[in-house]
Parts: sequence; structure tokens; C-alpha cells
Amino acid sequence: MDYIDRKLAAELLRIGAVLLRPQEPFTWASGWHSPIYCDNRKIFSDPSLRSMVAGALAGIAAKKYPEAQVVAGVATGAIAHGVLAADRMGKPFVYVRPKPKDHGTKSQIEGVLPPGSKVVVIEDLVSTGMSSLAAVDALREAGADVLGMVAVFTYGFGLAEERFSEKGVELTTLSDYGALIEEAVKEGLINPSDEEVLRQWRENPDSWGK
Repeated sequence: MDYIDRKLAAELLRIGAVLLRPQEPFTWASGWHSPIYCDNRKIFSDPSLRSMVAGALAGIAAKKYPEAQVVAGVATGAIAHGVLAADRMGKPFVYVRPKPKDHGTKSQIEGVLPPGSKVVVIEDLVSTGMSSLAAVDALREAGADVLGMVAVFTYGFGLAEERFSEKGVELTTLSDYGALIEEAVKEGLINPSDEEVLRQWRENPDSWGK
């Protein structure tokens, strides 16, 4: 578990899960322009990395929340991560949809979640925090006691940190934007001028590039 943030950042770069394009920014669904794109789903295609991430998520969740009774994954990206972590922890698993389905049982939470269950939430990536915290809201509305959230990666936006604080949700992540940039510089994937651009974006992501 030592230096997991740097180890994971290096692995994400190795498998191409992270693309850095300061000169040709991506456009997110939110409309934000971004010099970085992170696709953690590629972790599932690499057996050794998949196992490392599952072990790290389970290890942190078990250590920080030994009283957890259920593991919940945020759909869709964290369903597989959550299942793997829950399996290692020997805990029941549920997952939370972005919104209730419009057919059948119209459920938003899939699986068995007894009222009052102590839950640890697994997430793959935290950006603004809105979708992650929407899952927390759904779990609380269902009567769960959300102990905290463990995620694979966070951009570390101040806006997200404020939202998690307001909701009273503790967030722990395996790696983050700072570790990623440090590894990218170390490996020569970005030059000093691009490094500054990447750091500026993180400070003002909503207005960057406009």
C-alpha cells in the first residue's frame, strides 16, 4: 500500500487510461474544456492492475470502516471495482444507478440493502463530485448509514472537496491529479510549459480554455 498514489498514476499512464493533451483539449460532457481525459475502465482489461486496484480499495475500505456491512458501487464505472472489492472483503454488494429506472421495479439501488445498513461506497473517478454524492443521497434516502467513500482517482477540485464536506462524506482515493502530473513529468510525457498549463487548469477548470 506504500506510495499507492504514485504507483497507480504510473500504471494508468502505462495502459493509456490517461490522455494528456494540453495543446488539444478535450471537451467534457459538462462543457468544460480539459487538457486531460481519464478512462479508468481500461483497468478492467489489465489483470495485474485490476487485481492491484481491487486489493487497494478493499484494504482501505476494511481498514477505515471495519464496521461496514455492505459495499455499494456507483454505476456504471465503479460497479466492477465495487464487486471485486466486496468479494475480497466478504461483504454483500449493491450498486446505485444515476436515477431510478423507468420500468419494472423502478429501483435506483440494485441488490439487497437492509434498512440501517452501514455502507462504504466505491467510486472510480471523482470530478465535480455531483454524481458521486447523488449516489450517497440515494443510499441515505433508502435508510443506509453511509460511512464514507473510497475512489480510484480524483482530480482534487476545490468544488468537489466543498461538496463532500457539506454532505459530511469522507473521501479517500488511491491516486490523484497531483501524483499523476508528477509521474507524467518524471516519465517525460509532458514538458515544463505543459506542466504549468495542467496545473492552471486544475485551479480553474470551469473557465480554463474559454
